[in-house]
Amino acid sequence: MGIDRQTAARPGRRLRVLGGILAWLAAGAALAQDGTARQSRDDAWWTGPMLANSAETLPRGHVLVEPYVYDVQTRGNDGFGSRAYVLYGLTDDLTVGAIPIIGYNGLDHGPNSSGIGAGDQILQAQYRLTRYHEGSWFPTLAIMLQEAVPTGRYKRLARAADGMGAGAWATTLGLNAQSYFWMPSGRILRVRFSATWTFAHHADIDGASSYGTGPDFHGRATPGDAFYVAGAFEYSLTRRWVLALDLTYSRSDATRVIGVDDPLGLPATPVRASSGRSEAFGFAPAVEYNVNANVGVLLGVRVIAGGHNVTRSVTPAIAINIVH
Repeated sequence: MGIDRQTAARPGRRLRVLGGILAWLAAGAALAQDGTARQSRDDAWWTGPMLANSAETLPRGHVLVEPYVYDVQTRGNDGFGSRAYVLYGLTDDLTVGAIPIIGYNGLDHGPNSSGIGAGDQILQAQYRLTRYHEGSWFPTLAIMLQEAVPTGRYKRLARAADGMGAGAWATTLGLNAQSYFWMPSGRILRVRFSATWTFAHHADIDGASSYGTGPDFHGRATPGDAFYVAGAFEYSLTRRWVLALDLTYSRSDATRVIGVDDPLGLPATPVRASSGRSEAFGFAPAVEYNVNANVGVLLGVRVIAGGHNVTRSVTPAIAINIVH
């Protein structure tokens, strides 16, 4: 994602899966080209990997639109959704924009969402600190600021599947890095690294909510702070075709819910609950096809392979990256 024009699995099994993906990338390198001619950066077109943010910013006055469509598949649930990166180059080193999000939840047990709903929307700004120059070891670096605006439904739910938001303002600070390496085949391997820290405020709750409360609950929820890191590798197989792989780690503190259940005509019952700390590992192989230097398509799948207090999930996704 970003600017380019912009139940737990066993460890052994996880390593075998990652080993297979790396072997796939190595096979791509072997098929890239005969000879060892060094590929120029102008000859490499990129759409961007599925998860790791770009450290680049848009040139002043340019616009990037990158809609994603995905299906978060967990046991008993399909979370269909779309998020679109809509970014504008305010200056050559400062890009601002928004990430509108919509979704629909389909459940195997229980009613589906009553319709497509808006999630919490995100505002974003990114400032580039340094820029990569060929022959230098120093990467492009940028700092990123995001603010999640609690616009999605999260309380007084008639159906649990209608919960699309968290109800809390959340601030994310991020550091993004990007660099280029030339492989023995002469082709370019682009590498990204992103780290983010998210700090959320509390959400007031009445009734059934995204936090699993019942219809007679009154109180508040405080989402835990979260840390996320992603590394990405993109191999320029040809000018138009790119193989990509993201590796991710995330950790979240416990979300706490405090309040009372107050059924009509019955004594109020104090409620105090905690989700517990969570930790997850994931990976996301993808294929990029670039129509030209300004338009590209990505097809990939994110797999949350396991960890602590997390649900295993598989998320196929497709995205279109357009810069004007």
